[in-house]
Amino acid sequence: MTVRIAPSVLSTDLGRLREQIAEAEAGGAEWMHVDVMDGHFVPNLTFGAPMIRALRRLTDLPLDVHLMVQHPERYIAEYADLGASVFTFHPEATVHVQRHLAAIRERGMKAGLALNPSTPLNVLDEVMDDLDLVLVMSVNPGYGGQSYIPAATGKIARISERIDAHGTSIVLEVDGGITVQTIAAAHAAGADTFVAGTAVFGTPHIADAVRALKRACLTQV
Repeated sequence: MTVRIAPSVLSTDLGRLREQIAEAEAGGAEWMHVDVMDGHFVPNLTFGAPMIRALRRLTDLPLDVHLMVQHPERYIAEYADLGASVFTFHPEATVHVQRHLAAIRERGMKAGLALNPSTPLNVLDEVMDDLDLVLVMSVNPGYGGQSYIPAATGKIARISERIDAHGTSIVLEVDGGITVQTIAAAHAAGADTFVAGTAVFGTPHIADAVRALKRACLTQV
């Protein structure tokens, strides 16, 4: 199974952004993950368009943008123009979910839905044909450095079963508390893409940290 590491720039030292992005790439990172928070949908305020613009100049890797904001549809056109590759939002943050998923694809980005720990899986039922990615939040969103919620593993497995039954190629991503101790269980449950912030950028050897996460997926669970 694919193992794709998407280091989260939320945990970078912004004064060393170019250097740290390059180190993550050298370790084999496939995507760069950007957390956009508005201080309303989640109790934190982070990056937006300026970070996406800056990253697009620093790397050719796909930019995996996760919007934890109210009315994410307001940003579809702008982020597409800035070079975002994946646009993921929460179904609770808007009304016309299918319409927005279609609009994301029309602008040339992959369309994703993020599920909080308490979000039921039935929100996926009517939009599976419109999805390129499902992001399982294995923490309650808003802050980096939280611990993986063990119940997320079962949720990943249930979503993986739905994806297989639907017969489509949908990326199954996990975000929150991903470390060398937790990634193997999430991978065994069916996830193929892993957001890691502190576990990558919070270490002195960023490239080695990315490699270690990939190796950990080979661990028997």
